[in-house]
Parts: sequence; C-alpha cells; structure tokens
Amino acid sequence: MANAYPVRIIVTLKTGVLDPQGKAIEQSLTSLGFETAQSVRQGRYFDVVIEAGSQDEAKSEAEAMCEKLLANTVIEDYRIEMAAAPAGATAG
Repeated sequence: MANAYPVRIIVTLKTGVLDPQGKAIEQSLTSLGFETAQSVRQGRYFDVVIEAGSQDEAKSEAEAMCEKLLANTVIEDYRIEMAAAPAGATAG
C-alpha cells in the first residue's frame, strides 16, 4: 500500500559558484539598514507529495527528481527534508 510522503527539496548553488542574485540581495539589505546580513546566497525550494511504499522509497524518488530535473548538479547542491510521517497519518 502506498502512502503520500510530503517532501521539501532545497536547491542552492554550490560553494564557490558565483551568486550574483545573492550578492544583489545582500547589497539591497545593506542599503535598507540591515548591515548584519552577510554572505547572502539565494536558492529555491520545491514541496512535493510523493506516493511510495516507504519513506526510503519516497526519498529515493525525490533524489531521482533532483538528479534528472530539479537541480543542475554541476553547479547546484540539493537537500531533501522528509516529514516525520506520511501525509494524513495520525498519531495513535
């Protein structure tokens, strides 16, 4: 029986890859008075519900999605965050 597993995938540029958008955000924050903001890096995230037989299967499916479409693994890293329980599960 498959369960619905909520997954959050966070994609960011690898360390050492220039991030002009992050730099522009950092400069804008500084000009708005947020001098404490340092080394801003921008990224994106995806919330996906994956139908799978187990949490491990859902994570494996999410990794395949990242490798094939969601992340450019040459210049980007990704992190997968799994919910503690399948969507709709109740503590018993």
